[in-house]
Amino acid sequence: MENHSFKKLEYYNILEKLSTYAITYIGKSLCINTAPCFSYTEIENMQKALDETYSFVIKFGLPPLCYIPDVLSTFKKLDSNYTLSVKEILEINSILTLSDDLRKYFYLNENLEKEDFTILDSLFSDIYVNTNLSREISFLFIDENTINDRASKKLFEIRKKQKNLEEDIKNKLNSYITSSKYKKYIQESLITIRNDRYVIPVKNEYRSFIKGFTHDISSSGSTVFIEPISVFDLNNEINSLKAEEAIEIEKILMDISSRLSPISLQINNNINLIGNIDYLFAKAKYSISYAGTSPILNKEKKILLFDARNPLIAEDKVVPINIELGISFQTLVITGPNTGGKTVALKTVGLILLMAYSGLYIPAKENSYIPVLDMIFADIGDDQSIQESLSTFSSHITNIKEIIKQATENCLVLLDELGSGTDPIEGSSLAISILEYLHNMSCITIATSHYSEIKKYALVTDGFENASSEFDIENLKPTYRLILGVPGKSNAFEISSKLGLPEKIIDKAKSLVNDNDINIEELLKNIYNDKIKIDHEKEEIEKKSNQIDLLKQSLKNKSNNLQMKKEKIIENAKQEALELLLNAKNEAGLAIKKINNILENFSSEHSKDLNLIRNNLNNSIKSVMNNNSNSEEFFNEEKYELKPNMNVYITNLNQNGIILSTSNKSKKSQIQIGNNKLTIKNKYIIPNKQKNMDSSITNNNVHYSGLLSTKTAATEINLLGMTVEEANFLIDKFLDDASIQHIKSVRIVHGKGTGALKNGIHNFLKTHPHVKSYRLGTFGEGEMGVTIVEIK
Repeated sequence: MENHSFKKLEYYNILEKLSTYAITYIGKSLCINTAPCFSYTEIENMQKALDETYSFVIKFGLPPLCYIPDVLSTFKKLDSNYTLSVKEILEINSILTLSDDLRKYFYLNENLEKEDFTILDSLFSDIYVNTNLSREISFLFIDENTINDRASKKLFEIRKKQKNLEEDIKNKLNSYITSSKYKKYIQESLITIRNDRYVIPVKNEYRSFIKGFTHDISSSGSTVFIEPISVFDLNNEINSLKAEEAIEIEKILMDISSRLSPISLQINNNINLIGNIDYLFAKAKYSISYAGTSPILNKEKKILLFDARNPLIAEDKVVPINIELGISFQTLVITGPNTGGKTVALKTVGLILLMAYSGLYIPAKENSYIPVLDMIFADIGDDQSIQESLSTFSSHITNIKEIIKQATENCLVLLDELGSGTDPIEGSSLAISILEYLHNMSCITIATSHYSEIKKYALVTDGFENASSEFDIENLKPTYRLILGVPGKSNAFEISSKLGLPEKIIDKAKSLVNDNDINIEELLKNIYNDKIKIDHEKEEIEKKSNQIDLLKQSLKNKSNNLQMKKEKIIENAKQEALELLLNAKNEAGLAIKKINNILENFSSEHSKDLNLIRNNLNNSIKSVMNNNSNSEEFFNEEKYELKPNMNVYITNLNQNGIILSTSNKSKKSQIQIGNNKLTIKNKYIIPNKQKNMDSSITNNNVHYSGLLSTKTAATEINLLGMTVEEANFLIDKFLDDASIQHIKSVRIVHGKGTGALKNGIHNFLKTHPHVKSYRLGTFGEGEMGVTIVEIK
C-alpha cells in the first residue's frame, strides 16, 4: 500500500529507477517493494551491506547475474513427485548453473579477503551447488526439443536403428523418384512425411499406378501423398522405435526429476539468495550512477547535507543545495518567488532521507549527516499554478490534520506553500500557528511560503531560520540555489517592471505598501544582495585556493623529480668514481710490484731513487683514497648482493678475495685472501668489477701484492676499529715488508678500548718469526694505545 507522503516525495519513482538495475525477476520485485526502515540498527546494517557490495564491485567487477525463469509451478510438481518436461528441467538447471557461477565469482578471486566482506560471504556461502548434476543435465538435454543421443545406451541404440531404417526407406523411395518408369507419375522429386510416415508426392491422375496407402491430398487436389507398399513394414518399424524412444526419454526425465526432487528446497533457497544478491548489486549500481556517498547516521535529529541533489532531475540540470537543520534550529522556512525551486528543495531533503532508510547511498557529498527518525510526513501540492481554490486549501488542511495526529517529536514534516489557498492574512496567521505547534512538539520542520509575515516570524523566533531560493532578476529565471540564513523576496515589483508593466502602476502599488513593510523588505533585499555577493566571493576564493593547492602540488612533484634526478646523477658519479679508483689501485699495485722486482736486482744507489718513486706513488694513492672517501662510503652501504664464490674487494684491507660464505643475519662474510681465511663485515666488501686483471693482482696466492705493499713502506700501522683476525692479517704482511726493508722498529696503533684487540695482537706477536721483542708505548709514544715492535 502506497504511503501518501512517500508518493508526494516521488519515492516510488526512485524504486522504479532502482529496479532497472536489477536483472532477475525476484531482484526487480525486491527493488519495487522496498520500504524505508526507521530502525537505526537496521539502517546501519543496510548501509554496511551496501558499503561491502560497492567496494566489491570496484575491486572485482559485477557478478555474472542473468535472467532466471519463474519456476514456482515446477517446484509444486517436484513436491508432488511429477515427472518434469525437458523445458522445466532446463529452467531449474539454469538456476543451478547460475548458482555455480556465482560461487566461483565470489570465492575464486585470488585477492579476496573474506573478513572484509562478511555480509556478502554469508549470502554466497549459503548458495547450494551441485556441479555434477548441473553438468549432467547440460549434457543430456541440448535444448528443450533435443535430447542427446548419448543420454543413455538404449536411446543411442534405438536412434541408430532409426537412422538405418530411415536410410533404407529413403533409398527405396528414391528408386521411385529417380526411376524412368515412375518419373511421369511423380509430382515433385522429394520425399516427405505425412502422419509420421515417409511418403512421395504423386500426381492424382496416376495414383493407381503406384501401389500403396494414401495419407494426404494437397489442397488443390492435384497431388496425393502415397506410402508405397514396399516401405510399409519399414515405416512400421520406425514408428515402433519411436514409441520405444519416447519410453526411454520418459525414463530419463523420471530419473532426473527424482534426483531434483530431494534438493528442491535448496534450489528454491538459491532463488531467494540470487534475488537478494541481485538486489544488493542493483543498489550498488544505482548508487554508482548518481555518484552517491555513504551518509553519517545520527540520533540527534541532525541534518547536514552538502551539495545535495535530487536524483530524479537530470544530472546536467540539477542544482546542488546545502541544507542544515536540527543543530541550531529545528524549523526552516524557505521563501521566495514561485518556480524558484522551493518545492524541489523540500523533495530533495525528503527523498535523501528515504533513500538512506532504504539502504541506498545518498546523492550528496561525503560527510553529510542523516538523522534516523520515526517517520517522514509531507504535504506537497501537485498544482504549482497561481489558480488556487477553497478545495485546494481544504485538501492541505486535511493532510496537515493527519500529519499532526501521527507526528512525534522524532519526525520530519515537510509542508509546501503553507497557508496558501485562502485569505493571505488568515493564511499566514494559520501557517505561523501550525509551525509553532510543530516546533513545540520538537518536530523537525521545513516549510515553504511567500508570506512576509512568516519570514518576519522566523527572523525573531528562536529555533526558526529563514532560507531563500535565489532568483536571477536580470534574466527572470530561478537559479534553484538555496541560501540559508536569508529570507527570500517575492520580487513582484522588479519582475513586473522587467516584464514591461507601466511604472505608474508599479509606483502606485509601492505606495500602498506599509512603510514598515517597505523598510523591512529593503533591509531583506540588502541582506540578500550582501549574502549573494559574499557567496560569490567565497566561491571565487575557494576556486583560487584550489588552483593554489594544485600549483603547490605540481611544484612539489617537480621538486621531487629534480631531487630524484640529482640523487641519480650523484649515485652514477660515485659509482664511476669508485670504478676509476679501483682501476687506479690495480695499476698502482702492478707498478709497485714491478718496483719491488727491480729493487732486488739494482744497487743500493738505484734502490734509493726507486724507493723515493714508490713512496711518492704510495702518498698519491693515499691522497686519492682520502679524497674519494664519499665514494667508498657509498659502496659500503651494503647495496650489493653478496654470494659465495664472488670475487670481491675488501675496502679496509685494500685486498681482493673470494667469498666462501656470507650471512645476512650477522652481516659478515668469510673471505679467502691468499692462503688466509678472514671474517669481514659486509660493509667493507664490494664486488670486484675488474674482469681482466693481471694475474699478479687477481691471483690470491700472491704473498703480499697490490696496495697493501704501500703501507709497509711506513713504520706505523693503524688498526683502530678492526677485529683481532683482521688486525693480525695486516700485521703479518706489515712485519714481512718491514723485515725485507731492514726496518728495525715499527709502531702498531691499536687503541686502549677494552684491551681485547691489544691482547690478541700481543698473542700473535709472541710467536711471529720477525719479532725480536715488543712493548707498550711510553709517554709521548701513545702509551697503552700503542705497541712498539723490535724487528730481528
